[in-house]
Amino acid sequence: MKNRLSIIVLFIALIALFFAFDLGRFLSLEALKASRDGLLQAYDINPLLIIAIFSLVYIVVTALSFPGATILTLAGGAIFGFWVGLPIVLVSATIGATLAFLAARFVLRDTIQKRFGDKLSAFNAGIEKDGAFYLFTLRLVPVFPFFLINLLMGLTPLKTSTYFWVSLVGMAAGTVVYVNAGTQLASLTSLSGILSPTLIGSFALLAIFPWLARWGVAAYKTRQLYANWPKPNTFDRNLVVIGGGAAGLVSSYIAAATRAKVTLIEGHKMGGDCLNYGCVPSKAIIRSATFVNQVKHADKLGIAKAEVKYDFAEVMQRVQRVVSTVEPHDSIERYTKLGVDVIQGYAKITSPWTVEVNGQTLTTRAIIIATGGRPTIPNIPGLDQVTYYTSDTIWSLTERPNRLVVLGGGPIGCELTQAFARLDCQVTLVARSGLMGKEDADAVALVEEALIADGVRVLTHTSTVRCERDTHGQQRLIVSSKDGKEEAIAFDALLCAVGRTARTEGFGLEELGIPLSKNRTIEVDAWLQTRYPNIYAAGDVAGPYQFTHTAAHQAWYASVNTLFGSLKRFKADYSVIPWATFTSPEVARVGLSEDEAKAQGIAYEVVKYGLDDLDRAIADEAAHGFVKVLTVPGKDKILGATIVGEHAGDLLAEFVLAMKHGLGLNKILGTIHTYPTWSEANKYAAGEWKRAHVPHRILAWVEKYHAWKRG
Repeated sequence: MKNRLSIIVLFIALIALFFAFDLGRFLSLEALKASRDGLLQAYDINPLLIIAIFSLVYIVVTALSFPGATILTLAGGAIFGFWVGLPIVLVSATIGATLAFLAARFVLRDTIQKRFGDKLSAFNAGIEKDGAFYLFTLRLVPVFPFFLINLLMGLTPLKTSTYFWVSLVGMAAGTVVYVNAGTQLASLTSLSGILSPTLIGSFALLAIFPWLARWGVAAYKTRQLYANWPKPNTFDRNLVVIGGGAAGLVSSYIAAATRAKVTLIEGHKMGGDCLNYGCVPSKAIIRSATFVNQVKHADKLGIAKAEVKYDFAEVMQRVQRVVSTVEPHDSIERYTKLGVDVIQGYAKITSPWTVEVNGQTLTTRAIIIATGGRPTIPNIPGLDQVTYYTSDTIWSLTERPNRLVVLGGGPIGCELTQAFARLDCQVTLVARSGLMGKEDADAVALVEEALIADGVRVLTHTSTVRCERDTHGQQRLIVSSKDGKEEAIAFDALLCAVGRTARTEGFGLEELGIPLSKNRTIEVDAWLQTRYPNIYAAGDVAGPYQFTHTAAHQAWYASVNTLFGSLKRFKADYSVIPWATFTSPEVARVGLSEDEAKAQGIAYEVVKYGLDDLDRAIADEAAHGFVKVLTVPGKDKILGATIVGEHAGDLLAEFVLAMKHGLGLNKILGTIHTYPTWSEANKYAAGEWKRAHVPHRILAWVEKYHAWKRG
C-alpha cells in the first residue's frame, strides 16, 4: 500500500511539473519545425546520444500518458529518417505503453477488481481468452487514444508479455504512417492533414480484417467439421431432444409451443431424476420425518403428551404414491397432447443430423442433449461386498436400516441423513471435508447443530479407507480421521451421496468427437452449443449447476437458440441463481456468500436479522436462524442473500426477484408485508440495513428544527 501511494504521489508530481512549466509547448508541430535543423545537427555529431535521449523522452511521455506522442513520432521520422526512425519510435512507444499498462495495473487494478469484480467477471474471462485479439484490433486504428488503451488494459488480467508483443505488432501500421509523415515535415501544416478520412477508413478496414479472418477461419473449421457427415436434403424434424428430465421436457415443450416438429426420446422414466429419485421423493420423506419429529417434541407446543405410531414400509409407500401423483405432469400422454412426439428408447447420435432409436433413424435440423446425471459411486475398496445404496436406489428400501452410514456432507447427504434419523435410524454422517461446502460457516453451524440434536453422529474431515463384511455378515466402514486414527463403523446400510456425474456415455458423443469439460460435463459455449453448431446441451449434463430449476432455465436458451439462432441468439444468464437445502432448518441462498465475496475480492457490507426476533417464528416455536444480506458498501444494492430457518426456500424468492430486476433493500423495506408472516423477516432485514445507514447529520438538523418548532 505504501509503495502504491508513493507511485501515485510521484505521478501527480510529474504531471504537475509538466503543466507548471508548460513543457507541452515543446511537443507541438510548430516547435518541432523550429528545432528540426538543430536536432539534425546534434544527431550528425552524436547519433547514439540523440537516439538514447529521444527514446527516453518518448518512453517517459508515453508511460505518463502526456500529450505529445504524435509529435514525437513525427520527430522520429524528421530526425532519423524513415528506416531508422521507424524501429526507434515503435520500440520506444511499446516500452512506454507497457510501463503505463503496468502502472495502471499496480495502482488501480486491485481496487477496481475488488469493487466491481462481480460485474467484470465475464469481461475478465473474455480478456483471458481473446484479449490479444481485442488489443490487436484496437491498436490497428489510431483513432482510439492509445493512452486510454494502455490504462484500461492494465486493469485486466492480460499478460504483460502478451501486451508488449501485440502492441508492438499492432501499432506498426499507424507508426509507419506518422514516421513517414515526419520525413516530410516541411510540407505539413497541421496534424489533421496526416489522417485523412480515406486513411482513417483504411485503418478501420484493416481493423475489421482480423474479425473477418476469424469469422472465415471459424466458417472453414465448421465446414471441415461437417465434411464427413452427409447433410440430408430434407429433415423429418426441426429438433430431437434426448432425455426426458427437466431440461428435456422444457426444451421439447417450447419447441412444440412454437409449432416446431420435435421428438423427445427417453430411455427410462419420464420426469428424470428429479421426479423419480431426487426432489420429489426426498421432499416426501422429509415431510413424513418432520411430522414424526414434531410429535416427539409436542411439549414445545404446550401438549403434554403425544404419540405417533408408524410403519417404515408405509412411509416409503407414501413416497412412491407422491411420485405417482406428480408423474402425470411429466407423462408421455401429457406431452403428446402438447404436440411433442415422444419415443421411449435409447438414443444414439449417429451424425450431426441423425439420431438412431429403436432401430429407426430420425433426421433433424438440431439436437439438444439433456441426458442428466447419475449418482457418483466412490472408489472405496470392498464397496461391492456390502449393502450400499445411492440417492437413486435408496427408495427401494422397505425395512428400516437400524444403523445407516451416509457418505457425503452435501445437500443430498444432509437432507437424507436428517430424514432417516428422524425416522429412528441410527445415522452416522461421514464427510471428507466440512458440511455443505458452498455455504457460509454460520449457516453450516446451525445445520450441524440440528443434525446432532436429531441424534446424528457427524464426522467431518474424515476419509473412507475400506468396507468390510465378516463371516457373520456384519458390515463395517473403516474411516480415518484428520489425525490418521482409524475407526470401524458398523452399519446395516450404506448410502453414497458424494455427488453426481453427467451421463455422457453411449449417446454417440465419442464418435462425433464432442469434448467434455474437466468436470466430465459436455463442453458448451455461452449459447449452450457443443462443438457442432446445431447440437446443444442443457441441464446436469452441461453444468455448471445441478438444479432442476437451472436445467429448465438452460432449456429455454437451448431450445430458442436451436430453433431461432440464425435470427437471434441468447447467452445463458447465470447472474441470479437461487438454491436451497431442505434440512431443518432450511438453508437458501442467492448471489454471493461472504466466503465467495472474500475469495473474489469483492467489497461488501453485511446485515443480519435473527429469526428469534420474528413474531411468527416465535408463535410457530421455530425462532432460530437468520436472514443475512450482502450489499454494495454504502448502497442498498443486493449482492447476495442467505436465509437459514423454516421456510427459507420460500422466503428467498423475494430476494431473487429483487436481484433479477435491480431492486434494492429500500424497495423491500417500503413494501407492505402481511402480519404476522414469515415474509416479514425480509422486511426486517432491510430495516437493519436502513438503521445502519441512518443519515445522522441530517437527523441532527431535523432535531434542531423540531426544537425550533416547540419554541
